[in-house]
Amino acid sequence: MNRSWIISQTETYVRFQLSGESSGHDWWHVYRVWKTAQKLAEKENTNSFIVQLAALLHDIADWKFHDGNCCVA
Repeated sequence: MNRSWIISQTETYVRFQLSGESSGHDWWHVYRVWKTAQKLAEKENTNSFIVQLAALLHDIADWKFHDGNCCVA
């Protein structure tokens, strides 16, 4: 499993999905969360791969984007 490729593909996906989002939960919000999470993962000596994926994907299923449905298929 190529973790760098997975992170890169996830970044591309999230950037596309949240580009132009006007609620404040746009790509740049996710980017800031992602970079902060990377620093914290390094400081806490934890699994950076999992932390990065969680940070990148944290708003993808947000109910605000799906008419209150958090589990859109």
